[in-house]
Amino acid sequence: RYSLFYNRLKNIEENEGGLDKFSKSYKTFGVNQLVDGGIYCKEWAPGAEAVFLAGDFNGWNPFSHPYKKMEYGKWELFIPPGQDGCSPVPHGSKLKVVIRAQNGELLYRISPWARYVVRDEDKVNYDWVHWNPPQSYIHKHPSPKRLKSLRIYESHVGIASPEGKVASYKNFTYNVLPRIKDLGYNCVQLMAIMEHAYYASFGYQVTSFFAASSRYGTPDDLKEMIDVAHSMGITVLLDVVHSHASKNSEDGLNKFDGSDSCFFHSGPRGTHQLWDSRLFDYANWEVLRFLLSNLRMWIADYGFDGFRFDGVTSMLYHHHGIGTGFSGDYNEYFGLHVDEDALCYLMLANHMINFLHPECITIAEDVSGMPALCRPVAEGGGGFDYRLAMAIPDKWIQIIKELKDEDWNMGNIVHTLTNRRHEEKYIAYAESHDQALVGDKTLAFRLMDAEMYTNMSVLSPLTPVIDRGIQLHKMIRLITHALGGESYLNFMGNEFGHPEWLDFPRKGNNESYHYARRQFNLTEDHLLRYRFLNAFDRDMNKLEERFGWLASPQAYVSEKHESNKVIAFERAGLVFIFNFHPYQSYVDYRSFFKYKILLDSDAAEYGGHQRLDHSTEYFSEEYPHNYRPNSLMVSKIFCILICQKISK
Repeated sequence: RYSLFYNRLKNIEENEGGLDKFSKSYKTFGVNQLVDGGIYCKEWAPGAEAVFLAGDFNGWNPFSHPYKKMEYGKWELFIPPGQDGCSPVPHGSKLKVVIRAQNGELLYRISPWARYVVRDEDKVNYDWVHWNPPQSYIHKHPSPKRLKSLRIYESHVGIASPEGKVASYKNFTYNVLPRIKDLGYNCVQLMAIMEHAYYASFGYQVTSFFAASSRYGTPDDLKEMIDVAHSMGITVLLDVVHSHASKNSEDGLNKFDGSDSCFFHSGPRGTHQLWDSRLFDYANWEVLRFLLSNLRMWIADYGFDGFRFDGVTSMLYHHHGIGTGFSGDYNEYFGLHVDEDALCYLMLANHMINFLHPECITIAEDVSGMPALCRPVAEGGGGFDYRLAMAIPDKWIQIIKELKDEDWNMGNIVHTLTNRRHEEKYIAYAESHDQALVGDKTLAFRLMDAEMYTNMSVLSPLTPVIDRGIQLHKMIRLITHALGGESYLNFMGNEFGHPEWLDFPRKGNNESYHYARRQFNLTEDHLLRYRFLNAFDRDMNKLEERFGWLASPQAYVSEKHESNKVIAFERAGLVFIFNFHPYQSYVDYRSFFKYKILLDSDAAEYGGHQRLDHSTEYFSEEYPHNYRPNSLMVSKIFCILICQKISK
């Protein structure tokens, strides 16, 4: 694998003038403004008989501006400036690449390198709009320094409002970013930014890879949003989709030059059976140019600080993970079923980012557990910084769905939270956008279900269902945060137990936006119990910011008591004690020197019952317990305690 990577990198260095120049191809491909006011156009269309540029600028004459054929399936066109030195293609005018296919048919296509595409309300397909404003947004603030502890707020701009509509970049900038900052998250991961024709695809059916989605605003609006995030010290990651592409041809990459291949594999190998989308040919030189340049553009032009790569499992294997389970046997990761071209692309991408933008972060969404995916490329690894701990949310769903409270297995919970590859960093999360989508349930909805509609008011009685749901919601999130990895992720709204599910406008729901929104206003109503969960999430993050357990070595688990349903562990100089017993509280509980309480899920401000005196100090003694030389006696334990050693 490393040899394949090395040879590809060497070929790029020898034939393209280096990785830096190769990954800046977005400055020459597509339609680009020259310093003298002229326009330079370049496309890769190996299956085309002829290529032309048409648009508002030439009255949509399909043949007046032909491209010149070059080597290796490339075509170029130079349009001189006007007599006054102005651009012959005005800013905001519409364009199309006209392809004469092998069968003589004329195809009107959007350039794969288009920077801005829009859809009029009365149209089905998107239009390519030339984006070249007289004055582009200029970033004012530098990117934050690389974070040691990553607390990620997974976000979708379009649903980031209580109103039933597509929210804007401006709304996110001025209403959501301050909220993220207040909650203690230091990183925002943006979904559905790369343009996608179908809103309900959640951004995972990309049609224009270089275009920021216009349904939320302009490219400059997005640049401002990222700049403001940087001013708050918030790192911004892009959820990048290089695992597949939409099958759209009128406004997508599919059949761009009239052939079945071009950017993709031809035949069955070029189509994903479950996603009904096209699969890239990662061995193709021009595909590598396209994808690497795509990453570079999002960093250089917009200021993104890294990427979460979607669908990495699908990329890594020829079977795409379909109908395949992963037990951890090394035969599952090494063999002819591994797509080494795709793996080589990921290594190239991470090498490029690390070499040219070392402050950037990359995350792999891989459910298979591919070894060394998050080790440096120089070691033969994939080069990612983090991988998602995808087994954790599945475990919580399985426990809540299938087991009675008294049957929860403490050892199994601890095993799931700590079972990760040594020296590879994991992002722990109790739930993400996957669990919020229609057809699934969030943790809050699984725990409290229909009672969320009637009993979340403090004026109504605290029913056993709501009480249990609120306490477990806090406990699950904190133990995942503290024990599950080297980073933490939360999907927007889930921090306060957002009710119901997430569903985008579609025919099946009469194009309704009712469920395509986030009701942040629920946390601002002091008569609703959502504010307790919101406050706990904020203080949990603030405590991690103070003590940095995510950047600390893995925890030492000193207790996982099955009959008592107690889990205790040490990390970052703190002692974490969890009581998962459904009805038993404990008095004079020995765990293992003077300690004080830092965070207590039973506190009143978190919707608890306030049964502990926070002024109490706990003294350890030379009493061996759970293989530790010293221990302390906790007077009472109800749900969660985090204690800090304050003296010897």
